[in-house]
Amino acid sequence: MTGAVKRFRVMAITAGVMSLLLWFVDLPVAYLFNNEDWKSKVAWIPFVHGWVYAVYLLTALQFSVKARWELRRVIWLALAGTLPIASFIAERKIVKNYS
Repeated sequence: MTGAVKRFRVMAITAGVMSLLLWFVDLPVAYLFNNEDWKSKVAWIPFVHGWVYAVYLLTALQFSVKARWELRRVIWLALAGTLPIASFIAERKIVKNYS
């Protein structure tokens, strides 16, 4: 189980950082500033965030299967990757309870 926890921990932190970049860098630049140069410099963030979130979902699913969680908890864990701070909170709780 420790391998699944470590993988989830890495992906939860990575997904959280990418989510923060998406919400607080890419979205403001895209919708608040009318500067094409800035938009082109942050255009990679949504693409990378999408791939990181997909891997986050796989590691969350793997951990959930190993922990024998019910579907409701798996869904909450998957949704934790969508909000900037929620993945950090989920990571802390899982590491605390399963390490």
